[in-house]
Amino acid sequence: MRLRLLSLPLLLSAGVAGAASVDVTVEIPRIDASEYHRPYVAVWVEKPDQGVAANLAVWYMQKDTNEGAGTKWLADLRQWWRRSGREQSMPIDGVSGATRPVGQHQLKFDAAKPPFATLAPGKYGLVVEAAREVGGRELVRIPFEWPVSAAAHLEAKGEHELGTIQLDLNP
Repeated sequence: MRLRLLSLPLLLSAGVAGAASVDVTVEIPRIDASEYHRPYVAVWVEKPDQGVAANLAVWYMQKDTNEGAGTKWLADLRQWWRRSGREQSMPIDGVSGATRPVGQHQLKFDAAKPPFATLAPGKYGLVVEAAREVGGRELVRIPFEWPVSAAAHLEAKGEHELGTIQLDLNP
């Protein structure tokens, strides 16, 4: 995993500004495979002890098929499952959704509202994990400090199941 920080280090501030936003871009790359399946993806904020501070998104097959319910395969998102997933009751309102096709997908959050408004000041990581049937697994982390006092653009690039992951923090 290669991590590029494209801004000055983030600084802690006394509070969250009213117009603050957190934008996450998850890229699902095109993979040439004879049997392609859209990946299951989990996006969360991780505490320094690797516990889950907030679930931001979980994309999975939401309808039953002849192979079983889509939730059956959520355990393939191994890190998310061990840290948070097995304790969740799916679907999670405002968090879970259907799998996404190839391309860039945006998640936008108002920092004055949960889940970011309830984060204590400190160091965190944005974590994106992907797992694909007849494919691989991949996990990408981007460290950041919360709250922010200066705008920052952070990104990391996956190697196969994930493309570029971007985290834009705006105070």
